[in-house]
Amino acid sequence: MNWELMDMGTLNPNILSEELNRALNAAAELMSTMRKRMLTPEILLLTLVRWPECAAGRVLARFAETRGFKLADLEKEAESQTLAREGRDADFYFRTGDGREVPMSDEMVIILDEGKAIAQAMDEVWVGTEHVLGAMSQSGVSTAGLLRRFGVTQQAMTDLLSDQALARRTTTHDRVALARQGQATPVYYREDLLRDLISLLTLTTDRHVILVGPAGVGKRSLVHSLALLIAEGKGPAGMQSVVEIAEPALLDNATAAVQAGLRQARGGVLFIPNIHRFFGGPVYADFPQASKTLQKAFLSDQATIVGTATEADYEARLRGDAVVAEHSHVLRVPPANLDETVAILETVKGQLEADYQLQITDESLHTAATLAQRYLASAPLPGAAVHLMHRTCALVRMAAQSQLAFRPDLAADAVLDTDDVTLAVSLISGVPVSKLGSDERTRYARMVEYLHQRIIGQEEAVLAVSRAVKTARVGLKDPKRPIGCFLFLGPTGVGKTELTKALADFLFGSEEALIALDMSEYQKDDAVNRLIGAPPGYVGYESGGQLTDRVRQSPYTVVLFDEAEKAHPRVLDVLLQVMEEGRLTDGQGRTASFSETVIILTSNLGAEYLADPSLGEAGRDLAMSEVKNHFRPEFLNRLDEIVIFHPLSTEQLRAILGLMLKKEAELAAGRGLRLEVSEEARTWLLAQNDHPEWGARPLRRILQRHIREPLADYLLKADPQPGTVVRVGVKDNNLSFET
Repeated sequence: MNWELMDMGTLNPNILSEELNRALNAAAELMSTMRKRMLTPEILLLTLVRWPECAAGRVLARFAETRGFKLADLEKEAESQTLAREGRDADFYFRTGDGREVPMSDEMVIILDEGKAIAQAMDEVWVGTEHVLGAMSQSGVSTAGLLRRFGVTQQAMTDLLSDQALARRTTTHDRVALARQGQATPVYYREDLLRDLISLLTLTTDRHVILVGPAGVGKRSLVHSLALLIAEGKGPAGMQSVVEIAEPALLDNATAAVQAGLRQARGGVLFIPNIHRFFGGPVYADFPQASKTLQKAFLSDQATIVGTATEADYEARLRGDAVVAEHSHVLRVPPANLDETVAILETVKGQLEADYQLQITDESLHTAATLAQRYLASAPLPGAAVHLMHRTCALVRMAAQSQLAFRPDLAADAVLDTDDVTLAVSLISGVPVSKLGSDERTRYARMVEYLHQRIIGQEEAVLAVSRAVKTARVGLKDPKRPIGCFLFLGPTGVGKTELTKALADFLFGSEEALIALDMSEYQKDDAVNRLIGAPPGYVGYESGGQLTDRVRQSPYTVVLFDEAEKAHPRVLDVLLQVMEEGRLTDGQGRTASFSETVIILTSNLGAEYLADPSLGEAGRDLAMSEVKNHFRPEFLNRLDEIVIFHPLSTEQLRAILGLMLKKEAELAAGRGLRLEVSEEARTWLLAQNDHPEWGARPLRRILQRHIREPLADYLLKADPQPGTVVRVGVKDNNLSFET
């Protein structure tokens, strides 16, 4: 008796395939229906005959076809034998899905035990319905005579179980065999990469390969392409299989699954996605118990190992393993370019149409590739574009389901077009549809006009920012670098932060598309670790970086480094890398792309000179001298513009107050009030600014104290009717409120 089969007198569910578990539950129900007191092989056989979709049912159907009998006749005799026989007592039970313990006859335990032996001989981790059917055909089992009369003998079962089309392996899958059976999904051949891979697999020794690249670049598809070539007779000489271990088998019994995969892949390829999970020692490895088995495989050429890993995972877990490093080759898989991505989408188009039952226009494929490259830049092509197409297909399917509570605003015509792709991009990226679908040339042509709706004065600053952003957007700049990198100089309260918010709203549709970091909090030596995350082995490694994590999550954003002159020099080195390369790698090896961000640094360096109007151009020169003394030349040279903000005049402050009062009126309108502020009251409010050198900054506090708080008191006391007009004037040298 194989006691691994049992656990405290109950059948161990971890060794059963999902299909066999379902069959045993159905057999338990049939046992109750037939008023039998224990589960017997006859009851299970009758269950399998009545379930033609299971692996055992397919095997029996093949026998019926080749032996010339009817399954109905086998069912009839199995039912007759079930009614006539009663199992002998046993001390073992099967626990059903609803928790009932069903007694099993001793013969039932025997066929499960023999089924496990058959499964192990076939390199399977789990016992399936086909394995127990094989055990039922063995001599000495009560069902053997019945099956033999229909030609289902032990030898015939052994021969037929070798046919994967019938048994459908659950521990491993041979991608070559599946391709020959017409079960492979279409893949696009990246010819240069396939050539390099095949050349490595053609080596006589140490031909193991690690495919290294970001998630989504197509490492797995490259291996599936290899399997298709082998199936067509165009692969490396002598290689006949590409075996992949099923993920559930690894989770259940990694060592047994790897051993089974190696035996199945003898003379071929054993493909192991995310192979780094087997390495890193007992602390970091996901499957440490199987690592030695895999290391031995790297020392042998009986089966060729092809694994995948990201650059970070390879560096962290594989490069330091001497066996892997010395006996394998690294093949780096780069992201697909735009043309390749369109070709890949054309390849998978038919599969998507069949899976989602819709029609996809050719134009939508080009739109998906283009928008994925631009707006889903945190994930590489082609994966980002394929994911986008799946999301779009799901939206179109949802639109056709009238019963859904939250249907997307799409035509229910089962046709996926460019508008559908645009909506999906908006939902994923957070960029409004209006921004994605509008004529960008027209938008950017009116950029100065839009910014001046919010920014009073500062013509030089608005023009400088607009000019640099428009230059980047028409393609006259390295696409990998940020859209723009600016240093804002000027005294406090002159509009530096407001222009940053306006820029976020213009480019990305919301003021919330802004990541603001106060550099006064990054003055210590360890500040870089807070920005990009601590390296492995250091405190805080798991928490990631405050900058890199947020940019990965929201790649369409304005990044504001406030009071940049206070940052530690190492932080400025990080900013230099962002401005030069447009990306940052965090402590865990993950890359954050800044290619769709705008970088803004603010500084008060030289503010005292810029705030003094009597200095004129000399003040500007003095301020720039301070900036050049503080920041290194290579840092300043990476900036698109150093933007000077000037002090605000009285007229400009009055205009800013008008904009702020407009917002107050909008808040009041939300409570049903109409707020009207007289010119006299506006003059009074401006007169409360005791620190004109602080620019417009005190105005917010003044409005809070003299407008918003009195209005709140009025709402609480009077509870006015909707439509009430509140007029703000001046009386006895103070504000007055009348309705």
